[in-house]
Amino acid sequence: MTKLVRMLTAAAAAAFSHAATVYASEAPTARAWLILQQGLTSKRAANRANAAHAMRLLVHNPRAQEMVERALTDPDPKVRAAAARALGPMRAESSVPKLKGLLSEREPFVVLGAAHSLFLLGHREEVYEIDYQVLAGERKSADGFVESQMSELRDPKAVAEMGLETGIGFMPFGGEAYEVFKRIRKDDRTPVRVAAAKELAADRDPKIDAALAKACSDKKWPVRAAAVYAIAKRDNPSLLNVITPAMDDGNEIVRFEAAAAVLRLSRVETGA
Repeated sequence: MTKLVRMLTAAAAAAFSHAATVYASEAPTARAWLILQQGLTSKRAANRANAAHAMRLLVHNPRAQEMVERALTDPDPKVRAAAARALGPMRAESSVPKLKGLLSEREPFVVLGAAHSLFLLGHREEVYEIDYQVLAGERKSADGFVESQMSELRDPKAVAEMGLETGIGFMPFGGEAYEVFKRIRKDDRTPVRVAAAKELAADRDPKIDAALAKACSDKKWPVRAAAVYAIAKRDNPSLLNVITPAMDDGNEIVRFEAAAAVLRLSRVETGA
């Protein structure tokens, strides 16, 4: 009887250990999905847009694609633009019909977001026409841009508020975006460091991992966000422990980026 008890105890301990291991590996991904889902359903359009933008990291991920496609019908154009722009990097080929449907939108940033993704997905004929119209400053179709709307593309404040990806990194969506844009423009170092972090994503030197890990705790949130993004793009699952704590970052953009990064690297780790 004693031997049987010992055997049962050992088996239970082994099962518990296995369950704990599985839970430990799944808990961060479950939390990551929750963070992104809460962002996409937030009452604040800025949060919904930023969450959709972060999901550009999730390549060939049906669940993520479905979530982003739902954001294409959001009542706020900032959210629709962010979702449209995310689908290209996600390699969401089956989203092409929905993206083409957005080309008749009257909101210029939604059209440009859809055009950007269509270009990445190889559907470029319509994109070249859009580019020509932007260059010429007009659009012939009555269903599309009008001159007053095209002028938004020349307004730095409008561009910043729409949260477009820029040379210095991601500009956040929301009413405070232009103020952030101006502060970053006055900061000589942050834009360069953000750009450097993103460029390092393709450098496979192991010392870069340490540099990016350190940047994840930088005082400047754009640097932290860029570092998380770069780590995700490196597709090195050994860095999961570095970016998982960033899901508790005080900045929501960093949290969304970290959640998407955790999901991406978790898929790499499991070979999905």
